[in-house]
Amino acid sequence: MTDAADLTATELIEAYEAGTLSPVEAAEAVLARIERDDPGLNAFCLVDGETTLAMARDAADRRRRGATLGPLDGVPVSIKDILLTRGWPTLRGSATADPSGPWDEDSPAVARLREQGAVFVGKTTTPEFAWKGVTDNPVDGVTRNPWDTSRTPGGSSGGAAAAVAAGMAPLALGTDGGGSVRIPAAFTGIFTIKPTYGRIPHYPASAFGTLAHTGPMTNTVADAALLLDAVCGADGRDWSALPPPDVVFSEAGPDDLTGLRVAFSPDLGFAEVDPEIAASVAAAAEVFTELGAKVEQADPGFTDPVEEFEVLWFAGAAKVVEKLSPEARARLDPGLREICEQGARYSAVEYLTATARRMDLGRLMGLFHERYDLLLTPTMPIAAFEAGVEVPPGSPARRWTSWTPFTYPFNMTQQPAASLPCGFTSGGLPIGLQVVGARHADALVMAACAAYERARPWKRFNRTG
Repeated sequence: MTDAADLTATELIEAYEAGTLSPVEAAEAVLARIERDDPGLNAFCLVDGETTLAMARDAADRRRRGATLGPLDGVPVSIKDILLTRGWPTLRGSATADPSGPWDEDSPAVARLREQGAVFVGKTTTPEFAWKGVTDNPVDGVTRNPWDTSRTPGGSSGGAAAAVAAGMAPLALGTDGGGSVRIPAAFTGIFTIKPTYGRIPHYPASAFGTLAHTGPMTNTVADAALLLDAVCGADGRDWSALPPPDVVFSEAGPDDLTGLRVAFSPDLGFAEVDPEIAASVAAAAEVFTELGAKVEQADPGFTDPVEEFEVLWFAGAAKVVEKLSPEARARLDPGLREICEQGARYSAVEYLTATARRMDLGRLMGLFHERYDLLLTPTMPIAAFEAGVEVPPGSPARRWTSWTPFTYPFNMTQQPAASLPCGFTSGGLPIGLQVVGARHADALVMAACAAYERARPWKRFNRTG
């Protein structure tokens, strides 16, 4: 018999509607999975089974009365510990946060899910203030990858990714300021999309500014579409939020990709990629040809913008901690403390120079997408490495940006960028394919990913063993 914790959100909804499973049974299953597996993974920093079961009982009652609040009514979801959640502390992985609150407000995406009757399972781990591409922090410790617990799940939404992959809730909300949903999706073999900036409202405003996006993390494209449908749309607290999309993501998408113009860039013209990953991603690009797309190898034509990204990112980190006392700063993650000190030294001219480079990247990619509908790249140039360190052992670099060349450029340009599994290394670790679209082309990115998923269903993590 299939464990309810192993069902996707789409499968759970079908079972609810058929009367073969209740939201309470689904909640009990994911809570049991968390109790069994999370001690070894550390995906959650907060689990509140009493609240979860109360929400599930309310959802079950609504279903009995035919009064569901939305498609996700009764479906378990986890929330990254960056997003405000009414009644639960949002500590952002930091010993400098005050657990006493008050915690009386939901972030926009959380509020939309609550309105739809989704069942909140808990808060997932993040590096302190979501500052880096792996997941560990001074409060919660190290989060690990379900495929190999000696490895990192990536970050900063590493807890969310590990929770989805390990069956500890089929839906997760993450955030992405430089790759933070795509990095862990690639490392844990799940699907995600960083939508166009503003597609999902964000509040409070991030100190990292318009680099920061909210995104769904799921096992399937169909589940991500359901989650997107639930959380997109305007919120008065976010002045930069886009209006509601003119498509229903869970209903959109062609059966094939005939006529689509697709660029495949193995390295963006500057990145070094592990040969196993390069081969797997090249094979994935061929699938788009099989589906009817016209695929050409082409680079967008920009050099690595890492220096400009670091100016924007490190300055944002400095803003995060600007009001902390010297005693509080001493309790920060040492790496975070270093980049904050660096970020505080940048001048306004240096920040505006980095912003100008960002604007030029946006112009270049806008013109690129006049020629190509989509861009395919590896999500990550390497597979998941040792947990608990910022860079792979033996790396001459010190910062996480040294091994994420495919992700942060598209935060700078605000484009939709998805990551979906496309294979495994010889060591059995997942490999991710990144699918990038023009700004506002979220539906096209989702449709292309759904077509790939149908053509090449992927092996999900075996959670029952």
